[in-house]
Amino acid sequence: MRGSVPVRLGLSENRAQFALLVAVTAFVGAMVGLERSTLPLIGQDDFGLASSAAVLSFIVAFGVAKAATNLAAGVLAERIGRRRLLVLGWLLALPVPLLIALAPSWEWIVAANALLGVNQGLTWSMTVVMKIDLVGPKRRGLALGLNEAAGYGGVAVAAAASGWLASGFAARDVLVVAGAVVAVTALMVSALFVRDTAAHVALEQARDHADADGQPPALRVAMRNASYRVPALRSCSQAGLVNNLNDALAWGLVPLFLVAHGASAAQVGLVAGIYPAVWGLGQIGAGHWSDRVGRKPLIVAGMLVQAGALALLAASSGTVGVAALAAVSLGAGTALVYPTLIAAISDAVSPIARAPTVGVYRFWRDSGYVVGGLLTGVLADTLGYGGTIAVVAGLTAASGLWVAFDMPARGVRVKATSGRARRAEA
Repeated sequence: MRGSVPVRLGLSENRAQFALLVAVTAFVGAMVGLERSTLPLIGQDDFGLASSAAVLSFIVAFGVAKAATNLAAGVLAERIGRRRLLVLGWLLALPVPLLIALAPSWEWIVAANALLGVNQGLTWSMTVVMKIDLVGPKRRGLALGLNEAAGYGGVAVAAAASGWLASGFAARDVLVVAGAVVAVTALMVSALFVRDTAAHVALEQARDHADADGQPPALRVAMRNASYRVPALRSCSQAGLVNNLNDALAWGLVPLFLVAHGASAAQVGLVAGIYPAVWGLGQIGAGHWSDRVGRKPLIVAGMLVQAGALALLAASSGTVGVAALAAVSLGAGTALVYPTLIAAISDAVSPIARAPTVGVYRFWRDSGYVVGGLLTGVLADTLGYGGTIAVVAGLTAASGLWVAFDMPARGVRVKATSGRARRAEA
C-alpha cells in the first residue's frame, strides 16, 4: 500500500505517474537537444576553434561524465531512492546555462558539458528505471518506447527550435535562456509531483521472483555480467556503445560537415531535428513491436539500417536534401534499437538487479559518446568528414552482426548473485 492507495503494476494502473515521468523525460531530452544545432557552431564562431577534435571535446567530457554517473546511479538508486536522484540531477543542471553564459574560454564550455552529463546520467537513468518499475514485465517494451520517444522528441524539438532561433539571434544567448527555463521547470515538476517507485519494485520481486535473491548484485558482479560474461547482456552493451558513437557523430560532426558544404544554421537545425524526431516517434511502435516478436530481430535490423544511413550520408557531399533523407533513415534505425536494448537488458535480470544492471549497460552505451567524440574528431582531421562517416558506418554494420551471432533468440534471465556468494567471491 502507498498511503491508502494500493500499489499495482501496469501502464493503465499507473497512468498519472507514468505520464508525469514522460513529461520529465521530454525536459531531459530538451536540455541536451538545445546544444545539437548550436554548440559546434559556437565553438567555431565564438571561440575560433579550427580543429574538429577540439570542437568535439565537449562531447567527450559529456560522455565521460554521463557514463560514470549512469554506473553510480544504478547502485545509488537502490540505496537512496530513484526520486531523490532525479531531483538531484535537476539541481545539478541549474549551473549549466550560467557557465555557458559566462564562459571566457572553450574550457568552460567543456566543464559545463561535464556537468550536463551528470544531469543526464541521473535524470534519464531514473526516469527509465521508474517507468519500468511502474508497468511490470508485460508491456515493458511499450513503456520504454514511450519513454525514449518523449526524450528524443524533446531533443528534436529543442534542436530544431534552437537552430531556427540561432539564425536570428546569437546562438549562445538562445542556448543560455532556453536551458535555464528547461532546468528550472523540470526541477519544480520533479520535486513537487513525482513519487518514488520502490514499492512497485518490491511488489514485482515478491510476485514474480520470490525464488530469487532479495539483494541487488554487487557492482562488480553486474559489471562482469553485462560487460562480457552473459551473451544476452554483453551483446546489448556493445550495440549500445556503437549506437551512441553514431549519436556523437550526428551531434558534433554532422553540423560541421553540412556547414563546410554551405548549409545555413537553419538547414543544420532542420537536419539535426529530423533525426531525433524520427528516432523519438518511431520508438513507440518499435517498443510495442519488440514485446510481440522479441528483441533480437529489431536490434539487428536497426543497427544495419543505421549503417546504411551513414553510408548514404558519407556519399551525400553535404547536400541538404540527401542529408535529410539519411537523417530519416538513421532515426528509423535508432528507433528500432534504442528502447529494445534496455528492454532486453531488463528481460534478462530480476527486478532487484534491474537498476545496477541497467546502470552498467548505460555506462557502456554512453561511453559511446567518449569513443565517438575522440574517434570522429581525430579521423575528421585526417580523413575528412566523409571518410570519417564511412568508417563509422562500417563499425555499425559490424555491431549488428555481433548481435545476430551472439545474442540468444530470447533473453536468458540472470540470477543476482546472493550476498553469501558475494562474500565467498570476495
